[in-house]
Amino acid sequence: MSAPGRERAAGILLGAGASARMGVDKLWADLGGRPLLAWPIATFAACDCIQELVIVASTPNVNRVERLLSDLRVRARVVPGGERRRDSVRAGLEALGDVEWVVVHDAARPLLTRALVTDGLEAARATGAAIAAVPAVDTIKTVRDGEVVGTLARETLWAAQTPQVFRFELLLEAHRAVSDDVTDDAALVEAIGARVRVYMGAYANINFPSPVDLQLAALLVSENERPLAEPVASEAPAAGDRRAEDA
Repeated sequence: MSAPGRERAAGILLGAGASARMGVDKLWADLGGRPLLAWPIATFAACDCIQELVIVASTPNVNRVERLLSDLRVRARVVPGGERRRDSVRAGLEALGDVEWVVVHDAARPLLTRALVTDGLEAARATGAAIAAVPAVDTIKTVRDGEVVGTLARETLWAAQTPQVFRFELLLEAHRAVSDDVTDDAALVEAIGARVRVYMGAYANINFPSPVDLQLAALLVSENERPLAEPVASEAPAAGDRRAEDA
């Protein structure tokens, strides 16, 4: 599927955050014989609906990401991120060319699929904003001072993921209008009164903050005959994709 109305769409892959919970930079941890970061890059590169890709990296890793892109033969722009997540998204927005749609994804979610990208673009048609999410499976308690003060209705709770898809102008407007720090871009868009659609994410599409999670990701990759996202540096680029042609 192409972007809504065949309008141009871009991906912003966020990889500038610290990995304090793992003690190492998780984006370079080995996953199926490749750096974790290689997996979402390859998925975006394989999406015909994405015409442009910007990777937001920590300043020390900009050159390293550029070398990875060269190894994968993927064409993308790499820019340094900011102190907060929202600052990194803003840096990605400002690096984009003329696009109508933006697909924002956390690089620490390596098991991105093409379906999650295309489904998000389809879901965003109605309101200009859509997020991947999955229904909560645990009972969620409100806790204060170590004691339960309430139990939330599980049937109304969804765990937000990325990708999150927005009209470019809508997301940029939200970033300009709202100064609060937030944990995702949907919160900015909600704050200006825009409606955000929810579409079904994937329980495997989780953020990997610990070595145990990486072991789980390795199992998910190895158990699929066709991995969820597979960099193919040895293949010639197909017409219209973002793999760099030989010089």
